[in-house]
Amino acid sequence: MPIWGTIVPIFIIVLLGWGVHRRGFLPDGFLGPANRLVFYVGIPAMIFQSISKSTLREWFSPGVIFITLAAALLTYATAWLACRTARMPQSLCGSFIQCAGHGNLGYFGLAVAFYYLGSAGLVHASVIAGFLMILQNVLSTLALHSFSMQGATAPGARLIGGKVLGNPVIAAVLAGMAFSIFALPLPLIAERSLTILSGLALPLALLVIGATLSFERIKAQSLIVICASGLKLLVLPGIGWLLFRIMGIAPSEFLPALILLASPTATVSFVMAKEMQGDGDLAAAVISASTLASALTYILWLKVAAL
Repeated sequence: MPIWGTIVPIFIIVLLGWGVHRRGFLPDGFLGPANRLVFYVGIPAMIFQSISKSTLREWFSPGVIFITLAAALLTYATAWLACRTARMPQSLCGSFIQCAGHGNLGYFGLAVAFYYLGSAGLVHASVIAGFLMILQNVLSTLALHSFSMQGATAPGARLIGGKVLGNPVIAAVLAGMAFSIFALPLPLIAERSLTILSGLALPLALLVIGATLSFERIKAQSLIVICASGLKLLVLPGIGWLLFRIMGIAPSEFLPALILLASPTATVSFVMAKEMQGDGDLAAAVISASTLASALTYILWLKVAAL
């Protein structure tokens, strides 16, 4: 499918969410429950069904997964170094580092993978996303905790483990892998129920993302927002693309991973920042800015991957 034919419709739905929210059709009181419905039910159902019906060995690529995780780790390190070099206030550092590396894989990356690459691309991306989500959650938790008021002590394994294992998308990936590896069949009723639930996941997710966009927050901290968004949308996928090419991996193999790396900042970054004494306003601003800018950067990276 042409790149424009994939990206433009996705962002039309995002902007529709922004528009109907301003008109009152998606009120603030609806957004929280809708977000939880997508996060805890819709996306996990879609991922579990896709992976459980696939042949996992066909989509498990250790080289691609390793490079994807290496690119994420290098970007988190780059964001940390940028904080130190620029002598950024400690209150902003944790959120800045998290926003520079924590991608919106479940809501955005998988949506682009599905609409651009089809069901096979979704399965491939979902397997990679499971590993990347674990690393993102660990590094984001470390960054936020290190620069919080409680940063004198390292976060415990229970705290990090709770963040990781409590992620329903990761749980869905692991459960789907188990069904695929052991070739466990899904009852017809369960499969059809999952199909119905999967149908609501991506459209509702894109509408919710649009409804939470905030242009006012972007203006308040524009320079830091631009830097964090640039790291997320340009540096992170750029490192990944360079490593893939150096290792001689074909675009058809690394494209699902590149789509995930190029995703905008995760909406859950705001929640994590608020919970762990980070800067919630900065996180909200970067989420909005990176989401809007990713309309162009996705087109850029999909074109670069085709070269």
